[in-house]
Amino acid sequence: MSPTLLLCFLVGYFGVLIAIAFATSKNSSDNSTFFLANKNSKWYLVAFGMIGTALSGVTFISVPGEVGAPAGNQFQYFQFVLGNAVGFIIIATVLLPLYYRMNLTSIYSYIEQRLGYYSYKTAAFIFLVSRTLGSATRLYLVVIVLQRFIFDTYGVPFWVTVLISLGLIWSYTFKGGLKTIIITDTLQTFFLVLSVFLTIYFICDSLSLSIPQAFETIKSSSYSKIFFFEDFLTSKFYFSKQFIGGVFVTIAMTGLDQDLMQKNLSMKTIGEAQKNMFTFTGIFVVLNIFFLSVGALLYIFATKNGIEIPLDHITGKPRTDLLFPEIALNHLTTIPAIVFMLGLTAATFATTDSALTALTTSFCVDFLGMNKKENAEKKDAVKKRHIVHVVFSLLMFFVIIIINSLNSSSVVSLIFLIASYTYGPLLGLYSFGLFVKSRGLHDKLVPLVCIVSPILCYLLATNTEKLLDGYVFSVELILINGFITFMGLLLISKKTDQQTRF
Repeated sequence: MSPTLLLCFLVGYFGVLIAIAFATSKNSSDNSTFFLANKNSKWYLVAFGMIGTALSGVTFISVPGEVGAPAGNQFQYFQFVLGNAVGFIIIATVLLPLYYRMNLTSIYSYIEQRLGYYSYKTAAFIFLVSRTLGSATRLYLVVIVLQRFIFDTYGVPFWVTVLISLGLIWSYTFKGGLKTIIITDTLQTFFLVLSVFLTIYFICDSLSLSIPQAFETIKSSSYSKIFFFEDFLTSKFYFSKQFIGGVFVTIAMTGLDQDLMQKNLSMKTIGEAQKNMFTFTGIFVVLNIFFLSVGALLYIFATKNGIEIPLDHITGKPRTDLLFPEIALNHLTTIPAIVFMLGLTAATFATTDSALTALTTSFCVDFLGMNKKENAEKKDAVKKRHIVHVVFSLLMFFVIIIINSLNSSSVVSLIFLIASYTYGPLLGLYSFGLFVKSRGLHDKLVPLVCIVSPILCYLLATNTEKLLDGYVFSVELILINGFITFMGLLLISKKTDQQTRF
């Protein structure tokens, strides 16, 4: 497909988003609107829009690409998704009631009230690091596609493509914040869902398969295996590793993450927030089945047409992340190519714009105290927020440049690896706060515990052959990280007569 046509499509797409941003932020650019959309969000809009935020371009490209990866991934990712569903239910029934009862703007304010000042700042800082790394990694995936299929044609350097992408996101989020994001993410999720179903239709049409025939073809193919119960010690795909990891990754990356929780806190009541989470969970599970189906169809199409997995420009090795864009943009007609770009753009930017807003909110509230009336009403409060928004945009830029130098073959694997090390301490902090009521912490030592824990976790994961008889960690590593943090907090605590309950 013509790079010029794709570029024109992107310009038009972002023109629509910017128009929505100006319409939603008109006469309402204060911090209250930016942080929580005046707590007037509609639960059904948030539930649908959260799909785009949770899935991202990683799910859109990397999950289908991994179905036929040399490691024999197949549909094993669905084991992780089932764990995600359980994690979402725990968030809706345990964490959301807590956040609403305390009337929080930043969820890390709970840590301040429960554990102390240094624990609070540590939790907020962990989020800033975790979400910046995670969101930059997600955006990196779409940038390499834009670079390869559009901007390389015009000789545009990679770093300029990154800067353009972040500049476009900043342009429609800096003023309206969450109020704008809820509307744009709803629109982008619609495009994402539409593109998934249309992609399945176009590939089936190219393979001369009806939808029922496609279902049978996928079912009887070598890609459809979901549950793995072989080689508990050495297999990363073993069911319990993926399922348990899915539960705790979700609790940490969603329930203890300001980004997705900020949207839940923008609703009037806990009932609406819970309806949002339950609805979102059902849609999330079903959509992931379709993403895996897209992956199977892509590999079936590639085999039939003699298409090999594209090589990475830098490493020269096969990169499964690039199979979907390669087929959609070079081996199908113009309409499927546009549909693919629509879905990819919607998925990735729905995630990054939301993250950028949450990072700005967390820093403004947790480190600048803008949720306090005396600070929120200062004349320069909005100006400071704008500066913070720019700084996090630039920070993401530098992180993407660094990630590009790492040459990871699969972005989805890299994201969950990052999450295992960065979100683990948050899991330990909240577990201690929720379940240990009769012990007081030595608050100033908490940052040290949260630094040591990931280091110990890394040493354990890289020496399992000697220490654990060759056991190979997968996404359940986040649980180990959280447990080490929890035990470290116990060591720096002492029994107290005061019972703290929230």
